[in-house]
Amino acid sequence: MEFWQAIFLGLVQGLTEFLPVSSSGHLVFFQTVFHIEEADMFFDIMLHFGTLVAVFIVFWKDIWALFKRPWKTMVYLIVATIPAAVVGLLFDDKIEEIFYGGQWLGIFFLVTAALMFACEIVAKRRKKIYPLCWRTTVPMGLMQAIAVLPGISRSGSTIAAGTFAGAQPKDISKFSFLMSIPVILGSAVIGMKHLIFDGGFAESVAAYPSAGHFVGCLILGVAVAALSGFFAIKVMLKVIDAANYKWFSVYLVLLSIACFILVGYNIF
Repeated sequence: MEFWQAIFLGLVQGLTEFLPVSSSGHLVFFQTVFHIEEADMFFDIMLHFGTLVAVFIVFWKDIWALFKRPWKTMVYLIVATIPAAVVGLLFDDKIEEIFYGGQWLGIFFLVTAALMFACEIVAKRRKKIYPLCWRTTVPMGLMQAIAVLPGISRSGSTIAAGTFAGAQPKDISKFSFLMSIPVILGSAVIGMKHLIFDGGFAESVAAYPSAGHFVGCLILGVAVAALSGFFAIKVMLKVIDAANYKWFSVYLVLLSIACFILVGYNIF
């Protein structure tokens, strides 16, 4: 991996982790285009940690409030995380196979596009709005479990679920971003387990010309992921408040077409 690739992938991860376009799908797409092999799983994991830095910076007050009585939001967060944790543990190998295949990306991008288009329609037509409760948080947790598939956006699916359930926009945005913390940490733990016990870490380091090059790529990628993630969160807070998702749908449709073309030319 070259330094410019590390910077670019960090930018992709930071922006797409929080914009409703699927970060995992984009990483698969661009890693395929750049011919970056699976051995760089450690780099992917570290990019996710970079986006976590952005979440902690923007929502540090809300994160701190989770540990204060009556702990209601903490309970909602734990319950909403369970579906994704169960799916990740039970179907880890199958998800990994889909993740690095790339053949399903075009279809999953279309699913996210349709979801965001429907989300905007519902958000602008609904009449009754509910506070953060079981009615709104459980659907968000269930949709997050589906979003373990590359191409289906985690932020997009949870935002759509919250909108369909009638949650307030501010509650949707905060809770969706808070939900990213345990999921990112959990996927990082699973990924590190594979790297440590399957020898993936040694392969990852060996894929670089030198140890210094490896460290340099990590620093650049993580820093860019954190900065671009911070920017993406700020953008999404405004987007959710205005319920303006159609342009993301258009982008995803175009990206899906590009995926189908790549599959047709056997690039995926």
